[in-house]
Amino acid sequence: MLEQIVSSVNDIVWSPALIVLLIGAGLYFSFRTRFVQVRKVRQMCRLLFKGGASNEDPSGGAKGISSFQAFCVALSGRVGTGNIVGVATAIAMGGPGAVFWMWVIAFFGASTAFIESTLAQMYKFPHNGQWCGGPFSYISKGLHSKALGIVFALLTILGYGCLLVTVQANGAASAMHNTLHISPLAGGLILAVILALVVIGGLKSISKVASIVTPFMALGYILISIVVLVTRWDAIPAVFASIVSNAFGINPLCSGILGSTIAMGVKRGLFSNEAGQGGGAIVSASAEVRHPAVQGLVQSFSVYVDTLLVCTATALMILSSGSFNVFSPAGEMIHAGAPELGNNYVGFTQAAVDSVFSGFGSAFITVALFFFAFTTIMAYCFYAESSIVYLFSLSGKGRKLRAEKAVTWIYRIILLAAVAFGAAKEANLVWQIGDIGVGLTTWINVIAILILCPQAIKALKDYESQS
Repeated sequence: MLEQIVSSVNDIVWSPALIVLLIGAGLYFSFRTRFVQVRKVRQMCRLLFKGGASNEDPSGGAKGISSFQAFCVALSGRVGTGNIVGVATAIAMGGPGAVFWMWVIAFFGASTAFIESTLAQMYKFPHNGQWCGGPFSYISKGLHSKALGIVFALLTILGYGCLLVTVQANGAASAMHNTLHISPLAGGLILAVILALVVIGGLKSISKVASIVTPFMALGYILISIVVLVTRWDAIPAVFASIVSNAFGINPLCSGILGSTIAMGVKRGLFSNEAGQGGGAIVSASAEVRHPAVQGLVQSFSVYVDTLLVCTATALMILSSGSFNVFSPAGEMIHAGAPELGNNYVGFTQAAVDSVFSGFGSAFITVALFFFAFTTIMAYCFYAESSIVYLFSLSGKGRKLRAEKAVTWIYRIILLAAVAFGAAKEANLVWQIGDIGVGLTTWINVIAILILCPQAIKALKDYESQS
């Protein structure tokens, strides 16, 4: 019964209209910014470490996290189980061609990330000594719709804080079960305990831990991926050819699932890089930079790191090793590259690494997934707690501080319970729940930034005139 309800809601939220909206918005932003995601790549890298502090002197003496910390928190939200399990799921349900559509959504999504993060900087506000903001803020102030801003904040708490964490926990627990034979529930409880040690420190604690752990885990994963791909260098050209041919239904093997190929590529791509969802914009608002466009450029680059580097590394490992199966929407197996894996999507990536590092692959992916899930849930906590801050800021400066702290602590308990719940549930159900959380926030946010886009373009032109 629960599975049927979740599936029906997911079909409504993720109708073809949302896919068209995402790709259309990315195209529009790309042309309006004159493809800022291409023109400013070198500057993105430089600003990552030299974003510069804000020249503003905000009321309340608010101070933000550094541009690099904001990048790391946003990247930790982007780099998660979607980069390992999500990519494997996309290949299983959409074939190799789904990877191409992940690239497409990342390329155009980089311009979307620029727009939403720039707007977040423009509409940030000081609260208890730090900067806060995000889609709820620019919806409330920019669109002059406080009610819709409240709805978005509530959806963020529900979607990120209660739904999406289940996906991250499930991926980590599944990997631990495959390798260490720990029960999924026990794995979820271990993850919850370690998370508790970080989230009790609040937003500052999360940003500091993310700035240390995220670069380390991403770099380590990419290095192992490079080693695996070097050993299979002769298969890489054929893999790229397969990705392109399957993306447009040229290959007869997967031509019958072209719709699933596009849908899964966009879904998993968005789930991974978060462009348009609004989460990255929430972190961007907390950064202290000299110009709003600076953080827009930094967050645009984080989409590239997530999808074009980490997701692509996973996809190439799986495809070059042949450790995957492809299923039709009806559940029938189309391609049986690794029949012993069935629909164990985590196993696709584990088998790919294990094919080169025998006896090490499963353990490595388990560790990687654990850290990916750990940092991503930290980022989700950051998004949700920032939403709570926004909701209480509406009641007036300095009012209801005790109530805000009480609600924050209640939320943290719910977050940790959701981690344990997600770890113990069946994978397909958990992924659908996560898709609903992604889709709900995306619908509202993308429409909002389409309307407010001219303000971000004006900020970009002002920044370029000063450079």
